[in-house]
Amino acid sequence: MSRSQLNATEKTACSSLAIVFGLRMLGLFMIMPVFAIYGQQLDGFSPFWVGLAIGAYGLTQALMQIPMGLLSDKIGRKPVIYIGLLVFACGSLIAAISESVYGVVLGRAIQGLGAIASAILALAADSSREEQRPKVMASIGVCIGVAFAAAMVAGPVLAPVIGLSGLFFFTAVMAVVGMVLVKVWVPDVVYKAPLGDTVAVPRLLLGLLNKKELLRLNSGIFILHLCLTALFIYIPLQLIENGLPAAQHWWVYLPTLVVSFLAIIPLLIIGARKQKNKQIYLGSIALLAVSLVLFSLASDSLWLMVFSIFLFFVAFNFLEASLPAFVSMLAPAGAKGSAMGMYSTSQFLGAFLGGVLGGGAYNYAGEQGLFMVLFGLVICWLLIAFGMSNPSQIRTHVVSIAPFDAHQIDELAEQVSQLSGVIEAVIVPGEQTAYIKVKHTEFNLEQAHALLK
Repeated sequence: MSRSQLNATEKTACSSLAIVFGLRMLGLFMIMPVFAIYGQQLDGFSPFWVGLAIGAYGLTQALMQIPMGLLSDKIGRKPVIYIGLLVFACGSLIAAISESVYGVVLGRAIQGLGAIASAILALAADSSREEQRPKVMASIGVCIGVAFAAAMVAGPVLAPVIGLSGLFFFTAVMAVVGMVLVKVWVPDVVYKAPLGDTVAVPRLLLGLLNKKELLRLNSGIFILHLCLTALFIYIPLQLIENGLPAAQHWWVYLPTLVVSFLAIIPLLIIGARKQKNKQIYLGSIALLAVSLVLFSLASDSLWLMVFSIFLFFVAFNFLEASLPAFVSMLAPAGAKGSAMGMYSTSQFLGAFLGGVLGGGAYNYAGEQGLFMVLFGLVICWLLIAFGMSNPSQIRTHVVSIAPFDAHQIDELAEQVSQLSGVIEAVIVPGEQTAYIKVKHTEFNLEQAHALLK
């Protein structure tokens, strides 16, 4: 098997873990486009509690994301995934049998406690060679995007048939299916990928708080998911006011999502090939702001509402696809797992606060107040992002090394640092691993392999 192709284990791990991850995200997202409509039958319903119900999972998932990843490093990836899916199923059942919005909020919070993202990504890393790992991670990322799109369609299609409680029961069933898939399909692996490349390392987390590039990206994903959650308090209700029945909302979500996915493909290609990632990134944030302005003007126009949703999803999909790649590129050598842990925590906190802030703003200041808050946050993001480095030229390579004496390590790290294009080199003897952050246009990986072997 060529080292440029996935082997059988990598293909199996990639497909199975992507589907398990996708099933869980489908369950989390499916409620988003319908709760503001079908939740009106619940005791205690209000826009504030709608936001809290949609975003409650974000708080608990943010709190558990890093601890669950660390636990998977101690007791194994699969046990943590089983535990997480079981907790997720229990939360779904609690939400399904609840007759008040408060019970649904509790169920959604328990869903978030089953935070398995870190364990799944770590298992994917354990199941793949270093040179194939980006392909495996990208495949899982694509599956998450597909799950989001499917949820935007499945929620409005299924809710009129099985009701809100039926959606939660369906979500619980999918969690059980995910557990079966982990048992019968996901391969057992003996190899463990380098710790710094997979899960958060506690001793590194504090040091990452003063990394300006990562703070810019973390604040970006925070605001992006805050806007997403807040908007879905407003969009379903506004579509109904503009004359589109709830059962037909997928007519809007499906084409706008499909076309927006197609629209970002050339943007991703141009950003990578022409090294214009920063410029397109800033343009996407500006487009997000434009879509919010159009939302505020669309109260009497269904077509303007649909166009606003399309622009929002173009910006959202590009930013959602680009931000984790930027984090991976700009993270300090040997700290990608920790950087991604902080990034994911910021993402889920944004989802939670989007529900709280969005629901509160919509409840007390109306839709115009909601859009003023969101627009202000996006403009702040745009200003923060202007100072970022262009990530197009930066890569981090993880290279296995031969055993060396302790006194040789410093000398070896110095030699690697002198190679052309190297920005930073970190050697971890206990992992027999070297992390090398480079300008990829100037760096020769074969030279590093020869030196380290």
